[in-house]
Amino acid sequence: MSDAHGRKRRPARRGMYILPSLFTAGTIGAGFYAIVQSLQGSPLEPHHFDYAALAIGLAIPFDGLDGRIARMTNTASDFGKELDSLADVITFGVAPSILAYIWGFRMLPPTMDPTLRHELMQIGAVVCFLFLICGACRLARFNTSADAQPKNPGRPDRKYFVGMPIPAAAGVIAACVHYFLGTPVFNGAVAAVWIGLIGLVGFLMVSTWRFWSGKEITLTGRHPFQLLVLIGAAVSVLLLFSQVLLFAIALGYMFSGLLARAAYSWRLRYRRNKKPDGTISRPTIDPV
Repeated sequence: MSDAHGRKRRPARRGMYILPSLFTAGTIGAGFYAIVQSLQGSPLEPHHFDYAALAIGLAIPFDGLDGRIARMTNTASDFGKELDSLADVITFGVAPSILAYIWGFRMLPPTMDPTLRHELMQIGAVVCFLFLICGACRLARFNTSADAQPKNPGRPDRKYFVGMPIPAAAGVIAACVHYFLGTPVFNGAVAAVWIGLIGLVGFLMVSTWRFWSGKEITLTGRHPFQLLVLIGAAVSVLLLFSQVLLFAIALGYMFSGLLARAAYSWRLRYRRNKKPDGTISRPTIDPV
């Protein structure tokens, strides 16, 4: 019994510590590939932008797997955490900001108003830089907060992120680019909308609003075969309709935080206006 007990408590082998780092290295590789493809993109070769968006999207599950594997194999370390944060800054901060700038502003046609084009490019560069800074601040807050709580708490049986996680923010940019198959922005009005979307995503990262984390979902159920079939079906549908589904998933997750905040504000206002007898006090309007 003592030998069996000792084998159970034996620490993980040194070689196991490299396994989570391999997934983190894959995340960094995807970010580097996305940067290279973004720099090669052009109106005549828009597929490079699409490849960059797909690389960022592919890095998102890799980013989620390295932490889970480290916990499952009991190989979590401070080195792995720091490496994971650096990988997130590169792949979900630098790569999407470069892609967003080149795809949304750098490719604006020279035939449009030169002054407007120059201003859009300048504002776009600033907003993309702010996206990168917000993502870095979001990671720093996540690493230094022991038990951060969102301002608008949700269901007690669910776990939430405080602010939009940086992989999801990068996924919004990647999903938009992939939705158009990498065809860059050619219109000043669309570029203005792109500025607003990037700014909104950056704000959501540094906000204290809640976003569902999905950490209560486990893959260790009693029916692994059914789960594998479900995952296979989901991946097949995603591959067939990747443009629409990824776009809907990314924007749906982003707006879930906005709707959660709006619902929480409405409930607070409702409780404040509610009288002790249960009636709702309404503001009176003086006659003109």
